[in-house]
Amino acid sequence: DHNERLEFLGDSVLGLAVAHMLYHALEDLPEGDLSRVRAQLVRQDSLHRLALDVGLPELMRLGEGELRSGGRTRPSILADGLEAVIGAVYLDAGFETAAALVQRLFDTVEITPALSSAAKDAKTSLQEWLQGRKMQLPHYEVKDVLGAAPRQTFEVACRVVELGLETIGQGPSRRAAEQA
Repeated sequence: DHNERLEFLGDSVLGLAVAHMLYHALEDLPEGDLSRVRAQLVRQDSLHRLALDVGLPELMRLGEGELRSGGRTRPSILADGLEAVIGAVYLDAGFETAAALVQRLFDTVEITPALSSAAKDAKTSLQEWLQGRKMQLPHYEVKDVLGAAPRQTFEVACRVVELGLETIGQGPSRRAAEQA
């Protein structure tokens, strides 16, 4: 009924298979950059796209509540579902087969050193930029929460005091709004 344990296992298998793939594909990249590329490839957005590419939404069995709330297209559910499939393949056929599946999933993804810089999220980039100039870290504050769960929209303010700047981001979660 629930695939959380398979998802847990699949997440680890996916991480190892992608690390192995990157180790050989990007031989000259240092460890920190390899870690950023791996994070870019195994994050929710990337897995969501891969799940859509392989037609996973049509194959998933969801509860009535999830179906009514759009669960079949929700990125987090599809990413978790793909990890669960990888975990199931690992249990059924072993690491080599699961790693081959991961390789096939990423066949259409162009894996280059440039993914390392793209892997830095907006908050990390801003923090590094400020720290490089010996400035204080930004301050984030939830300004508003619009709508009812599970379809809420968060508004978060990001303030850089030393520069006198403030901007507002919106997203379906506090974290997404901070990134925006």
